[in-house]
Amino acid sequence: MNSNYFDGVERVAVLTGAGISTDSGIPDYRGPAGVWTRDPGLVKAFTYQSFMADPAVRAAFWDTYLDSPAWSARPNPAHRALAGLEHSGVAVRVLTQNVDGLHQGAGSSARKVLELHGSMHEVVCTGCGRRTPSGPTMARVRAGDRDPRCADCAAILKLAVVLFGEHLDPAVTGLAGRIAANAQLMLAVGSSLGVEPVASLCAVAVNAGNRLVIVNRDPTPYDDLAAEVIREPIGVALPRICAAVAGATPVSG
Repeated sequence: MNSNYFDGVERVAVLTGAGISTDSGIPDYRGPAGVWTRDPGLVKAFTYQSFMADPAVRAAFWDTYLDSPAWSARPNPAHRALAGLEHSGVAVRVLTQNVDGLHQGAGSSARKVLELHGSMHEVVCTGCGRRTPSGPTMARVRAGDRDPRCADCAAILKLAVVLFGEHLDPAVTGLAGRIAANAQLMLAVGSSLGVEPVASLCAVAVNAGNRLVIVNRDPTPYDDLAAEVIREPIGVALPRICAAVAGATPVSG
């Protein structure tokens, strides 16, 4: 790990993917034990058109989340390192593809976390747009309601997560782009960087003259743009990086 990439950095953008939460017991999507790897058919349940068209697909979607370890997961050292970096006085913005809320649970300020793909802790009505906490709806599903509907307008409910084929909020992606362009350092952590337009935030950072460091187990399409690619476990690498940026300890290794 090259300490020169972290010297004098005061503004950091951190793009996080599923890999940062695997140490919390939440499986990723495309890894050897990933959700899609174990059951490729589940991709259909996470496709907006299929979800809206087929009650059976909606039932599969809710079943997937019903016993998800994400509900009881706790932040791990990587989440806590980012929260600690923010509290050290460094300007940190987290741009997360995750929907688990673990960054906020670790102590990152909610206003500093941009949930690019939504949150599993809310439910949204696809008709009237009303948002509510997900707990009561999950309780209905657990009690046998396979296709929960909105209490106000009877339209289809879904968790407030972005499905394949569903448009991201342009206000959110626009803000993410501005953050990537203005950060001196962009860290891409635990993401395959295979889902656009979020992955292209790496190119936005580099094109603005900023440094890109990728921390991921597997190769990504953006490795060639990175000043450094780190393959060691995220729970080891990220605390060291955050300590180096904060100036708390020298980087070794």
